[in-house]
Amino acid sequence: MKVIGYIRVSTDKQDLGNQRHLLLEYAQQKQWVINRFVSVEISSRQNTKARRIDELLGLLDAGDMLLVAELSRLGRNMLQTLNIINTLSENGVNIVFVRQPELSTTGPHTKLLLAIYSYFAEAEREYISVRTKQGLAAAKAKGKLLGRPIGSRNKTRVLDAHHKQIATYLKMGLNLASIRKIVNPQLEKPISYNSFKYFVQHDTQLVGLRQAQKQGRSKN
Repeated sequence: MKVIGYIRVSTDKQDLGNQRHLLLEYAQQKQWVINRFVSVEISSRQNTKARRIDELLGLLDAGDMLLVAELSRLGRNMLQTLNIINTLSENGVNIVFVRQPELSTTGPHTKLLLAIYSYFAEAEREYISVRTKQGLAAAKAKGKLLGRPIGSRNKTRVLDAHHKQIATYLKMGLNLASIRKIVNPQLEKPISYNSFKYFVQHDTQLVGLRQAQKQGRSKN
């Protein structure tokens, strides 16, 4: 089992050292050795790559332990935080929030807690989906053209096979440039940023997820 500590501060008034000491003290109480720290001093408004969340997800395997000072250190809004927790939990990673032990996924009520996390994440996604559909309906009522232009060819696009993957990264809060960098190596022929952006902008589900991202940022 690896134990990894994740530390993030967003202002000069906060101290990386304080969080590091907190995690080390907790690990000592549990007789654990923290194998690695992932630390960053950056606003929660930045994307998951800048906040080193993508790196963190790549480091953790099933059975590993993630130590975080508190829930708010992971995401920039509740939906993104819940999605990160769900992703880690589905991969078999245990999460400890040192200042909020009741929210950790290692206690006796782990299954119930994860069910609650999943419920609220799904409820938030459903709320955003309803708002998005309402917005599209309102735009259509005003006479804006939506969807595929009349007469356009219905053909398989190069990114269709990666649609689910792109949707997942959008739910996690990654920006288009970061997602393109992840997806491009998987393609036979890399595509430009404009082509990638065009694909996302002309897919109803992906457009909805991008709008959800923007709504999440505006709440913060």
